[in-house]
Amino acid sequence: MYQPINEQFAAATRQFAETAAQANRLALDNASAVFGLQLAAIEERVNATFAFFGEAAEVRDLDGLKTLLPKGVQVARENLERGVSTGQEVFGRTMKAQGAITELAKSQFEAATKTTLADVEKAVKGATATKAAAK
Repeated sequence: MYQPINEQFAAATRQFAETAAQANRLALDNASAVFGLQLAAIEERVNATFAFFGEAAEVRDLDGLKTLLPKGVQVARENLERGVSTGQEVFGRTMKAQGAITELAKSQFEAATKTTLADVEKAVKGATATKAAAK
């Protein structure tokens, strides 16, 4: 009597576990890509900043300081631009990953709904046939 229910429950549980594993894989892939992007951006910014500090350490007079100031502003501007660009790319990748996870969940809900409707229709037909046979 409970065998069909147990089979349906086991199938639904298996499908849920597979979907959760796929969603986790997508999330981990996104996290890995985002971490790589941010690490590369930090590396670029640190290299540019230390190069500027190296030049600043070599300044010995006021004229050297005057030429260093525009370079400092340029380094700061480039660092800000790299940070914003990286942030936008990270946001875009994250949105893309979330969209893929949403589509995965949507397809699973649609499949579960389709299966449930088919089971309900089968049960209704069986109940109707039983009622007709009893008359």
